[in-house]
Amino acid sequence: MAVGAFLLTVFAVVPWLIHVSGRWDFYYTLTSVALLSIASGGVWLTFYIGRINIGQGAFALAGGYVSAILVTKYGFSFWVTIPLSGLFCALLAVLIGLPILRLRGVYFAMITLVLTEVARLAALALPITNGARGISSIPLPGELSIFGLTIIPDFSTIGNVKLAFYYLATVLMVVSFAGLYRLVNSRVGHLCRSLQQNEELASSIGVNIAYLRVIAFAISSFLGGISGAIFVAISRSIYPASFPVKDSVDFMLNCFLGGLGYVFGPMLGTLMIYFGWDLLFTTGRFQLLIYSAILIMLIVTLPNGILSLPLFNKREADK
Repeated sequence: MAVGAFLLTVFAVVPWLIHVSGRWDFYYTLTSVALLSIASGGVWLTFYIGRINIGQGAFALAGGYVSAILVTKYGFSFWVTIPLSGLFCALLAVLIGLPILRLRGVYFAMITLVLTEVARLAALALPITNGARGISSIPLPGELSIFGLTIIPDFSTIGNVKLAFYYLATVLMVVSFAGLYRLVNSRVGHLCRSLQQNEELASSIGVNIAYLRVIAFAISSFLGGISGAIFVAISRSIYPASFPVKDSVDFMLNCFLGGLGYVFGPMLGTLMIYFGWDLLFTTGRFQLLIYSAILIMLIVTLPNGILSLPLFNKREADK
């Protein structure tokens, strides 16, 4: 019932409220929240295997550039570039993860910390990315059709493009978190959970620890890549500074605030942080100070996240 209520709210109630209020700008806000939560969900998955990932911004940037290059330089359909961007980032994660995921967690965290800056410098240096000029004038997504049947119309023919992007982002968010929920409640997910408790014990009973870590990191990066690709389609441009290190830190904070022990923690954490920052805008120069103090207080008083509150205890099955 809760899932049905959530879907009804996301796909019917929210658009109706926005239509009634006339605040069309909320579509862009909620689209951003949906895409940020997808990327944060990937970071949560690496936490689930006991590793700290502070480099998701690098994969969002890489996914965005892959989509932009394929669309503008090679004429690919935007819809094809979404999975291709994710697969490129997943392959990149495998190449990075194979050597470093065998090390202890602190080394992995230190390497991911510099990944976003490395991706930015690569985008500045590579000719195909146009350096600091980036890639602009990216066309809106075209028509998606299968066997002559139009599944998604050309976005340039849609009267309310913001609504179209909102539905695209929220559908992908629902699919992504449904996939994460299914994964963590599968046999593979139970094996991944064993890595949190005692890696030596898991290894002693035959669990391939390195394999599970790489798979989880690849899925995490896949989610970062597809979210970056859709961000680029919305902004219709991408630059080396489109996803700074701050974004990678925010993806991690979303997981902490929502709850590391809950699949849907990143979704709630993203919503709270995004709107919390905007609500504090009226505090002027004290905005960052108040924002930081509230975050520290919440993390200290609720180490298991907002979803650990008694109000949400009945959702233990979502762990």
